[in-house]
Amino acid sequence: MIYLIGSGPGDPGLFTVKGVRCMEEADAVVYDRLAPEALLRYAKPGAERIYVGKRPGNPTMSQEEINALLVELGGAGKTVVRLKGGDPYIFGRGGEEALALVEAGLPFEVVPGVTSGVAAPAYAGIPVTHRNVSTGVAFVTGHEDPTKGRSDVDWRRIANAADTLVLYMGVGRLKEISAELVAAGRSPETPVACVRWGTIPEQRTVTGTLEDIACRVVEANLKPPAITVVGDVVALREAGLDWYERRPLFGRRVVVTRARAQAGELSVELERLGAEVYEFPTIEIRAPEDFGPLDTAIGELDSFGWLVFTSVNGVEAFLGRLRHHGLDLRAVPRRAKVAAIGPATARKIEEVGLRVDVVPEEYRAEALIEVLEASSLAGERVLIPRAKVAREILPEKLREAGAQVVVAPAYESAPSSEGREELARRLEAGEVDCVTFTASSTVENFVGAFGAEEASRLLSGTRVACIGPITAETARGHGLGVDAEAKEYTMAGLVEAVTDLFAAESAKRGE
Repeated sequence: MIYLIGSGPGDPGLFTVKGVRCMEEADAVVYDRLAPEALLRYAKPGAERIYVGKRPGNPTMSQEEINALLVELGGAGKTVVRLKGGDPYIFGRGGEEALALVEAGLPFEVVPGVTSGVAAPAYAGIPVTHRNVSTGVAFVTGHEDPTKGRSDVDWRRIANAADTLVLYMGVGRLKEISAELVAAGRSPETPVACVRWGTIPEQRTVTGTLEDIACRVVEANLKPPAITVVGDVVALREAGLDWYERRPLFGRRVVVTRARAQAGELSVELERLGAEVYEFPTIEIRAPEDFGPLDTAIGELDSFGWLVFTSVNGVEAFLGRLRHHGLDLRAVPRRAKVAAIGPATARKIEEVGLRVDVVPEEYRAEALIEVLEASSLAGERVLIPRAKVAREILPEKLREAGAQVVVAPAYESAPSSEGREELARRLEAGEVDCVTFTASSTVENFVGAFGAEEASRLLSGTRVACIGPITAETARGHGLGVDAEAKEYTMAGLVEAVTDLFAAESAKRGE
């Protein structure tokens, strides 16, 4: 099966549920320039990824070559996703690809996407229709096949065919198109907006009228890709509908160094506030070399009076090992109490069906020790399923309190430098506003990936935000400056720290 899928206008959150399902099935993903690269995360491990993007004047592949590639992959019996920007059938040449598949006798499905002609104006605060302002909208290409030698767009007819005109790929010909529309009867005072990279943090909007929009776009150095909206609906933007560009982290570029499997929560919250997120996983979570200590502890679960979890990873790994032995939470003795180092870990424990007895007010090992020491630990067996390498202060202090502590490695974190060169390029080019660290290990591995001196140099031109004092202390110990430190040592606290940092900077500049 070949799926022709619209990836949407750029915001990965606007991708469809069906599109995700098809991506997870695909043996090969053929994607273009305007398809959000973040969507490749949905491809299954081992899936072939083929970039066929076209840039103005510099196509990677011709359309005919792309058609032939799809036929070749489909003919080899592979499940293929053809991931296209926007919607496949709205100026996306999806019809040409579908016809090629029909001719080759190959099965295909079309999965529509949110088109940029609707989404970009919406994110810029412009509804393309609005009662008493616009009762119709026309979608028109502003960039036709240059080999035709003539134009199939009848601007005189289109000019008054709908209250709102939405032009795709017309920025390069804006002067000529504006003149055509005015000559056809549109008022030179008709409001116009050009929205570049709509729905993503690089979004920029330039407004004007048919009389001056071409000059304004040149002055603003606004380049393709952009959507142009012509009509009175553009004026609604000034009524406060430009919600997207008002978000507190709009236009900020933030690096998340958490392991890829755990990065989602932090990335989603930063993106929700308007940031563009680059994921640079400095840690890879994997099974420990030896499950022996954990397996022994699972065999003796009845003897433990406390289970102490110091991370979500520890919870997931412990449950996974229980399942490996054909067990579930019924294996945990009813008398056993459960402690979690913070709310995220506690939430995970409760999601799987265990009640949490202890969560410290301050989310770090020292605070958890204080709470546990208030209980009678003398003679109690305490199981801590955790990372193979971690701070030893918790088990040491619990032993001093009289507990019999079993530390069982449930997983291990290994350094990862995936994407190192790309991140270095972005930092060198000043394309990063903030790098976040969620644990001391992320700092250690970041420094390990670049070297201490180089890491310090690369981060000298950007802000650094840490999840708490322990992580901040590790960063400073490696010569890194720390600009923000979460008051609450959670992902939410880190997001708040980043938001406050940039709010303070904007206030200082009087923005």
